[in-house]
Amino acid sequence: MNLHTLAEQSQFRLTGRLEEVETLCAAFAERWPEQVRSFVFGHSAQGRPLRALLVTRSGAFTPGALRERGIPVLLVQAGIHPGESDGKDAGFAALRELLGGYPLTGPAGGSPIETLPPQGDPLEHVAVLFVPAFNADGHERTGRWNRPNQIGPDETGWRATAHNLDLNRDYTKADAPEMRALLALVCDFDPLVAADLHATDGADFEPDVSIQVEPIHLGDPHLHPLGTALRDALIGRLDAQGSLALPFYPDPIVLDDPASGFQVTAYTPRYSTGYFPARNRFTVLVETHSWKDYATRTRVSRNAIIGLVEIVASYGTPWRAAVAEADQRAARLGGGEVVLDIAIDQHPTATIDFRGYAYTRDLSPISGEPVTVYDPATPQIWRVPFYGKVLPKVRVRAPRGGYLVPREYAAMAADTLALHGLVFHALDKDAGQLRTEAFRATGMQFSPIPFEGRTQLALQGEWRVESQPLPAGSLFVPIEQPGARLVMTLLEPQAPDSLAAWGFFNSHYEFKEYVEPYVTEIFARRMLKQDPALAAEFQHRLAEDPAFAANPEARREFFVRRHPSWDTLYAMYPILRTDAVPPLA
Repeated sequence: MNLHTLAEQSQFRLTGRLEEVETLCAAFAERWPEQVRSFVFGHSAQGRPLRALLVTRSGAFTPGALRERGIPVLLVQAGIHPGESDGKDAGFAALRELLGGYPLTGPAGGSPIETLPPQGDPLEHVAVLFVPAFNADGHERTGRWNRPNQIGPDETGWRATAHNLDLNRDYTKADAPEMRALLALVCDFDPLVAADLHATDGADFEPDVSIQVEPIHLGDPHLHPLGTALRDALIGRLDAQGSLALPFYPDPIVLDDPASGFQVTAYTPRYSTGYFPARNRFTVLVETHSWKDYATRTRVSRNAIIGLVEIVASYGTPWRAAVAEADQRAARLGGGEVVLDIAIDQHPTATIDFRGYAYTRDLSPISGEPVTVYDPATPQIWRVPFYGKVLPKVRVRAPRGGYLVPREYAAMAADTLALHGLVFHALDKDAGQLRTEAFRATGMQFSPIPFEGRTQLALQGEWRVESQPLPAGSLFVPIEQPGARLVMTLLEPQAPDSLAAWGFFNSHYEFKEYVEPYVTEIFARRMLKQDPALAAEFQHRLAEDPAFAANPEARREFFVRRHPSWDTLYAMYPILRTDAVPPLA
């Protein structure tokens, strides 16, 4: 039974199609029936199967059995960007080796890559959940130039899905059927560590891989030391195997200008690296360097996978206890300040020696601006700034009770919350007027062009105490649950990847009724006569705000907003907050 990938058989010139994924998954399950399960966890937009392998020698193959036996799950996700196929081919080779098969073979004339150290079988202590081709439709849209900014393989898949969505921007909004299927898989198996395998873009330099781990900057601060330990342990293993691994994504701060330096990257929850910390779990972003040849990239990815299996097998038990404590802390977030987004401090924290290549920056006859040309034959140390400090950007007080979703949005919210494994309750009867908090926008900015098929919305404003009706059929989403950070990620209007930010409620920020200017003139004059205080406020505004005085529309709006005809629900976020638990039945 041949379990070599097409990549290995072609000396890493080619990568296989989805047919190979199906064949290899079936062959693994046949070759190791006591250690491997192959199953379909969903289907792509075009109906292709989304295949997973579960590999373990623990004897547990269901989510319940794994939890009962305390076996940590390592999710190895490949092919979210099919042009970056390193993780798929490396995953099959790594699992084959872990199961006792032959190791990854090198290119023509090459020797097998270093095998596992003889220190016990990690598969007895961990379950590996391998998704080789997450974006199945993109995987089959192959082409010679789908990925021109990397070396090999000859043909690769396409970055986006059949809906032209980037799955690594879809973790919170979950528009794609592929993402919805993956979230169900994540909710079932609850991986302790989720590894997402990619290849970089960017400059040319000596390091061959970057490893970014969370929680280190995001999520529960108590987990940050463990995230750092995970990152450092994996980088140590990779470096011992000949890599030059980086703890940050090596893309210059100024595009195409290596002298601008590098920075730590803060990922929002639309990305895998930002999503799992919101679940109080660990995530590892593996980015091999696109300008290394495909054999090298596959070897490094294989090393990363086996390194992660060994690390999770060694530390899984105490780390599972640590995330269980994080779940308990999350359920007590009510009333506390929670950081929902971070920014990079614009003051460099260090000057680093970076192992790059000599380069020139001359004016391009194509663009007319400087363009970088690298000389990979001439290694060069770049002394460049590094921006390594993160600062809170969005900090919100968590409600003591939770969130209230009105009936008109209950079905949509229930679907989304269930996808993410979050707890919510439907109200069986009308709760009447409740003392709540409502968020009214004082500023709003729509994205000028669509992004991932949606018009994004950035809101400014604040929560204020108001009495609002809550009819039967509305939802209560308690903050007292392990997924409290994820609840806030989805429902806080100013969170960067909330439902509001992704445009789910954009219609609430549109005028639906209007008053003609001549009508405004009629009632505005009457208001000035009847209300001296209003007249004084208007005159003061004219005197102190030249922009207002010069803007006829703004002057009319001054009166429209104070007239009884004004829409009191305009720019009000439809989801409410409460510091109490409403009557549920």
